[in-house]
Amino acid sequence: MKQPTKAIIAAAGLGTRFLPQTKAMPKEMLPIIDKPVIQIIVEQLVASGVTDIIIVTGSTKRAIEDHFDRSDELEYELRQKGKDDLADEIRKISELANFIYIRQKGTPKGNARPLINASHLLAEDEPFFMFFADDFFRSEVPHAKQLLDVYNETGKSVISLLEVEPKDTSKYGIVKISNKLSDKVFEIAELVEKPGPEMAPSNIASVGGYLLTPDVLPIVLLEKIGHGGEIGLSHSVSELAETGRVVGKFIDGVYHDAGDKARYLRAVVDHALADPKLGPNFREYLLKRLNQ
Repeated sequence: MKQPTKAIIAAAGLGTRFLPQTKAMPKEMLPIIDKPVIQIIVEQLVASGVTDIIIVTGSTKRAIEDHFDRSDELEYELRQKGKDDLADEIRKISELANFIYIRQKGTPKGNARPLINASHLLAEDEPFFMFFADDFFRSEVPHAKQLLDVYNETGKSVISLLEVEPKDTSKYGIVKISNKLSDKVFEIAELVEKPGPEMAPSNIASVGGYLLTPDVLPIVLLEKIGHGGEIGLSHSVSELAETGRVVGKFIDGVYHDAGDKARYLRAVVDHALADPKLGPNFREYLLKRLNQ
């Protein structure tokens, strides 16, 4: 089967939950200690065989382009100060992949709009990743690689699954499972956008991103309006699932949603505790503070 080498990252949101911080800095550039969220996602995609990253942005997202570009002046200054390791690290960021930037256009909006804007860059027979720039998994095996392994086993579109509290079914697309293929892989019968506890077919959410086969594109390009008057990608994935061409994978790892203040703080703390250098002292500090 043809392997996915392209990934679309949706990064056009205004980040209003983080104002005034996001007035001048994109929410996708919020740091998880020393890396912006979007770089963590890019690195996981690259580790899974992606060579071309298509980032769909808005008018206030120039900092994203600057981050993944070369910074000759900064590299020079670092080398002059003997900080070659930092200079090498900065240079590697620009060499992670081929970066393509598209300005999001069109109404109504919705999380399918970035895919519609970038669809002309995808071949008719080409599978691709579709990720969002403010949520990710911390995992030993990259999130995208876990999706890729399931795609190579099944040949179908693969969505990321996470069990959530019933009250949170109003925040996510919720799946209806048809058949169990293995301990963590299931065939998907339906994907319902933000149904709420009373209408939810389960408490299993679709989060974090997709590996999609090209047969989803004709459905997406119809621009059918769904939940909230927006063009939701979940509607198209659900329509594809009705034909038996979508599976879901429970991702091994810790899920983080950096688009929410409280969950962003959890992501920073989680990464700090997991860091071999920062973790021990930071854990000691937290315990001391919590006991005061």
